[in-house]
Amino acid sequence: MEVLLLEKNAVENLLPQKFPFVMVDSMFSYSETSLVSGFSIKSDNIFFEDDTFLEAGLIEHMAQSVALHTGYQFFLRNETAPTGYIGSIKEIQIKKLPKINDSIQSTVTILQEFAGITLVDVVTTLNNEEIASGQMKTVLAK
Repeated sequence: MEVLLLEKNAVENLLPQKFPFVMVDSMFSYSETSLVSGFSIKSDNIFFEDDTFLEAGLIEHMAQSVALHTGYQFFLRNETAPTGYIGSIKEIQIKKLPKINDSIQSTVTILQEFAGITLVDVVTTLNNEEIASGQMKTVLAK
């Protein structure tokens, strides 16, 4: 079992999104170039339909995992994190959709960071099985 670094309330304080739009509820590891986040899917989720967590929710979870990396980076420097936006999403593959009460984990790997633009690789797993992956480019608001 991985060690929980940040739980739900601490994670939510680092994200610009607020309930019911929060798709990350834990952080398991952090470094300058990577992060592992988690999310437990509940029936009150806005991206939950017919016992399934939808593609849009999975992609939003991936994007918020990137936002959590940025938010935590700024938190460590005692600075307020700027709002970030998804600049582009590339080659997203969704192999399987999680169900109610599943807990997913995403590993974010920073590939490049320059002038407020970050290129990341994100892999999402369910019970150590890869269920989604892709690349995202995020841009910090000036």
